[in-house]
Amino acid sequence: MTFDQVFERILKFMNRKPNGNYKLMVGTDSQVHMDRTIFITGIVIQNEGKGAWACIRKSIVPRKMLHLHERISYETSLTEEIVYQFTEEHKNRMIDIVLPHIYKGATFTMEGHLDIGSGKRNKTREFVQEMVSRLETIGVEPKIKPEAFVASSYANRFTK
Repeated sequence: MTFDQVFERILKFMNRKPNGNYKLMVGTDSQVHMDRTIFITGIVIQNEGKGAWACIRKSIVPRKMLHLHERISYETSLTEEIVYQFTEEHKNRMIDIVLPHIYKGATFTMEGHLDIGSGKRNKTREFVQEMVSRLETIGVEPKIKPEAFVASSYANRFTK
């Protein structure tokens, strides 16, 4: 699907229940294989407690990316790339759907999910501040494990 087709699907999903609590979430995970590294970026629009619509974008680097910082940084770049496509005009069109229902509790937020964690045993903990700052800079709310389920769970299942 093209980005425009994805965006139209998101609008269609939101228009079904314009008084919902919507989260647009984008996150990337990767898996190193024998001769390549597969990256999957998940794009999910969720109406909390009432369902979701999701799709993925697959990218392949034709080599083993063994350095963790390089891989995490590239995952973040792929997430940023998708987030950048949601221009102010796109965001305003989504906000316009929920706006008439704000006083009834409707909401819209946008999150960037990072497949990293800050736990003591997590190898990615030293990259948390750097990657979180990158997402904050582009105006999305960063989420790390365990809240970053689009990257760590949804996208992860397609990297195998």
